[in-house]
Amino acid sequence: MTPIWKSELHANTGLNRREFLGGTAALGVLAATATSLATGRAQAQEPKRGGHLKLGLNGGAATDMLDPAGYSAGVAFVTGRCWGDTLVESHPETGAAVPSLAESWEPSADASVWTFKIRKGVQFHDGSEMTVADVLATLKRHGDAGSKSGALGLLGSIKAIEEKAGDLVITLTEGNADLPLILSDYHLIVQPGGGVENPHAAIGTGPYKLTSFEAGVRATFEKNANDWRSDRGFVDSVEIIVMNDTTARIAALSSGQVHFISMVEPKTAALLKRAPTVEILQTGGKGFYSFLMHCDTAPFDNNDLRLALKYAIDRQEILDRVLGGYGKLGNDYPVNAAYALAPDDIEQRMFDPDKAAFHFKKSGHSGAVVLRSADAAFPGAVDAAVLFQESAKKAGITIDVKREPDDGYWSNVWNVQPFCASYWGGRPTQDSRYATSYVSTAEWNDTRFKRPDFDKIILQARAELDETKRRELYRTAALMVRDEGGLILPVFNDYLNACSKQVKGYVHDIGNDVSNGYVASRVWFDS
Repeated sequence: MTPIWKSELHANTGLNRREFLGGTAALGVLAATATSLATGRAQAQEPKRGGHLKLGLNGGAATDMLDPAGYSAGVAFVTGRCWGDTLVESHPETGAAVPSLAESWEPSADASVWTFKIRKGVQFHDGSEMTVADVLATLKRHGDAGSKSGALGLLGSIKAIEEKAGDLVITLTEGNADLPLILSDYHLIVQPGGGVENPHAAIGTGPYKLTSFEAGVRATFEKNANDWRSDRGFVDSVEIIVMNDTTARIAALSSGQVHFISMVEPKTAALLKRAPTVEILQTGGKGFYSFLMHCDTAPFDNNDLRLALKYAIDRQEILDRVLGGYGKLGNDYPVNAAYALAPDDIEQRMFDPDKAAFHFKKSGHSGAVVLRSADAAFPGAVDAAVLFQESAKKAGITIDVKREPDDGYWSNVWNVQPFCASYWGGRPTQDSRYATSYVSTAEWNDTRFKRPDFDKIILQARAELDETKRRELYRTAALMVRDEGGLILPVFNDYLNACSKQVKGYVHDIGNDVSNGYVASRVWFDS
């Protein structure tokens, strides 16, 4: 199961941007691309149906909710993919936009007005038929300034959402060639009436119906007999069990209590490989492990201190010792070669205790800085924090590592405390990556990086149709985050999961971890 690495849309389809914006030709190619994936899988092995799939997943908490607007970690991510669908999906190998609840789409010449044809005959789990009005209400709810949706930052450029002649028409304040991929964001699950009256009902159009939910413990699902697709949802029922403890996940898979586990630590991968009944699932992609500093909170409001810490981390050591080599070095901006138009000529920042000491002295700070970490942040996050602590000592910097409980980490530490460990999965485009957590208005601006000049560059890049100019704008944005932001990004991680060898059909998806959240509906049992 080797993933195929391609990031440029035109490299995979043969289309340049002008042809893509023309709409019709591109849609045919992209739809064909989506079909070829299913066809290729079917040719390799015909999926079998039936069985009860148990998933042991990291990233659940007692504060978890069913409203997709508030989804923020692994369990909620997979839960939403079970019961809901978005308008658009991304191709697992290329990242290109492919149809889902939207059958097709066409932009205006300047990509500021988009017309989406919504699939007909699709039923919600309550038996009602999905309509354009439901789609419209969904997008309006998540785009409302008071929504607190994780997708709010992605929808800020929407000027109007209307139903015209049975189609959904979205008008933007400026052109955006990435709009279809933005609508693949996992928060934007289409719900009856947009989920306005009951956002926690978990009624969608997905392959499985929710049958029970206990936050931080488990969620169960049964097959949606009226699913509009035939190429997903092969098992009869799904059970998601929250297992934030790494050892518990390993033990559960090894003993056959679950069929799949997420977030395998690299140091245990070699051991698991020896088990005759277990398969390691390694997928590269856009996700990264990081340490976050709040740019508006002392002492991290001092850029020299931030630079000191960026030079004080030994990235190669973390890649080798924490990830076991399962990944690539990061450079303190959240984009790698898996993104289209990613910068490829920015000098790699390496461990440099002399530069770290220089900037630390220049900052005027004295005493320790507190770094909060937990295994819930990412596999080996506590070990990585300790390695950071040791390398910083060589620059005369004292880091006080405070280990936090796994339970509640994402509600009590991340996006709350001014210096902590974190991870991020991928986003469909550079624009959505920056809009989610780096533009000033982003709900999840977890480094408190708020720069009007940066926001302006992202807006310019979003509307720029010339690829050369757009690439340069994104390079400028990357440099700003790298040199002035609060992100310390030592490594882009490969996604490491594991499953029973009875489980077949796992799709390596560059979009995000656990097959971009679709693991439950893509796999089947061989026996």
